[in-house]
Amino acid sequence: MELVCPAGTPAALRAAVDAGAHSVYCGFADETNARNFPGLNFSPDDMAQAVAYAHARGAKVLVAINTFPRAGAEPIWHRALSCAEQSGVDAVILADIGLLAHAAARHPKLRRHLSVQAAAANPDAINLYAEAFGVRRVVLPRVLTVEEISAINREVEVETEVFVFGGLCVMAEGRCSLSSYATGQSPNMNGVCSPAEHVAYSEEGHELAARLGGFTIHRTPKGAPAPYPTLCKGCFTSGPQTGHIFEDPVSLDATRLIPRLAKAGVSALKIEGRQRSRSYVAQVVRAFRAAVEAQAAGDPMPEGALARLTEGQAATTGAYAKRWR
Repeated sequence: MELVCPAGTPAALRAAVDAGAHSVYCGFADETNARNFPGLNFSPDDMAQAVAYAHARGAKVLVAINTFPRAGAEPIWHRALSCAEQSGVDAVILADIGLLAHAAARHPKLRRHLSVQAAAANPDAINLYAEAFGVRRVVLPRVLTVEEISAINREVEVETEVFVFGGLCVMAEGRCSLSSYATGQSPNMNGVCSPAEHVAYSEEGHELAARLGGFTIHRTPKGAPAPYPTLCKGCFTSGPQTGHIFEDPVSLDATRLIPRLAKAGVSALKIEGRQRSRSYVAQVVRAFRAAVEAQAAGDPMPEGALARLTEGQAATTGAYAKRWR
C-alpha cells in the first residue's frame, strides 16, 4: 500500500521523502488548503523545487487544494490548480464540486483525488464523483469501520485512501462550525482551525485554563499534558456528563489494523500532521514505512514505536472499531 505522508514545509517534505514516504501531500501558502497557518506551506517556487526533489528520489507529490472557494474569490483556487500543474505535481486533492468541474474541464491531464473534506462515505457518492469529475482516488472520512470500508471497495472502481495516524479531525460536520463561531474564521473555507491569535492560556489555581475566542474549552491539572486547543477536543456538559463529548484529546493510531485495511482493499495509508515538525514527520514516516513493509512480507505489525508522539501520550483506533459516542 502507498504511504502518503504530511509536509507542512519544504524541510518537512525533504524529511518525509528521505524517511521513506511513497507520496507526500502539501499545500500552497494561502486559503486554498485546510492547513493555512503562518510559517507553513509552499510558495510556487517552493512547490516546483519540492516536486523536483521528490521525483529525483522516486516519491510523488500531492497538493491539497481542499477548502471551499469563497463567492467572488474563485480565481484564487483556479490559480492554485494552474500552479500545481505547472509545478509537475502528481495529483491534486479537491473537495468543492465547482473546483472539481473546473479541474476536469481546464486541467484534464491533472490527476484528481477527492479530499476527506468532501465526506464521501458511500459507494453512490464516490461513484458519482468518479463519473462526473474523473476522480481517481477518494480519501475516506474518519467515521467508517474496516467492514464498511471493505463494503465500499467492493462497489467502487477508484482507489481508496484512509488515515492511520495523527489527528481525528472529521472536518465536514458541526465541530468546524463551532470553531468558526468562536473565532470568525472557518476551517472549511479559510483553512484555519483554532488560529493561534485566538488562543489564550492562564494559570488558575492548580489548573491551566485554555480559551479559544474567549470561550473556556478545557482545564488541565498542572503537570498534565494539555490537548491541542480546538473546540472539538474541549470539555462540554451534556445532560449528566461533563467531558470530551465530541473527541478525546488523543491521536489516531491504526498500525495494528494495517493487515485488515489491506484485506479490505485500501490502496493508500495517510498520516496526518502538516503542522508538525520535520523531526516528528521523519520518525512517524520511518515507523509506518516499516509497518507497510512488514504487512507486505506477512510479518507482525510493529507496535508501540510512536506512543510518545501521540497527543496526550494516548491513542485510539477511533471509528475503525466504532467506539463512537
